[in-house]
Amino acid sequence: MGTSNAGQERPERRRRMPRADRERQMVAVAGEEFAARGYTAASMDEIAERVGVSKPMLYEYFGSKEGLLVACIRNARAELLRVTSAAALRETTPEEMLRCGLVAYFEFVRSQGKAWALLRTEAAVASPSAAEEIEAGRAQQTDLISSTMAIYAPGLPPDNLQATAEIIVGGCERLAHWCDHHPEVTSEQAAELVMRLTWTGFEHLLRQVTETSPGRF
Repeated sequence: MGTSNAGQERPERRRRMPRADRERQMVAVAGEEFAARGYTAASMDEIAERVGVSKPMLYEYFGSKEGLLVACIRNARAELLRVTSAAALRETTPEEMLRCGLVAYFEFVRSQGKAWALLRTEAAVASPSAAEEIEAGRAQQTDLISSTMAIYAPGLPPDNLQATAEIIVGGCERLAHWCDHHPEVTSEQAAELVMRLTWTGFEHLLRQVTETSPGRF
């Protein structure tokens, strides 16, 4: 007489990870691999193995190794925008908005460490699309600074604010690179260095607004 399987429980199937969660996992692991090995030496096989998926699945999600690098950069710049805008918009004066946004920027760069620095470096040599993504990151920070300051200086030409914001973003990027070699410099100190050089100019622009519209503040 055979043994009946009735009443026996079937092994529970492993739940599939939602696509968005799986994609975030792939991007996180890929970012670590690109940072540790560089774009050229990083292995799609190794990334797939660490994530626990097949290499074809990586290509299904991102199209290519280059597409995966672009996704890593896009993810990093989205997080950068989130933390800097949140920090700035918690404040109520233009000076503190700028200062807190700068502190958040330097804290983000420091927390990302080698990964952020190498993503920027690799993008310059990996592909035009990766380089464009890095440039889009610079543009988003420029837009954040200029649009935030425009709240307090609505009468100023947008090009004037945009140009000033470009100077700050470029200076912050170089200062962040310098801070990589001077870990004793805190995020607050780095932000203060930028404020010393830029706030006088912004304050002059804001004073022009108050002089022409004395009821503004």
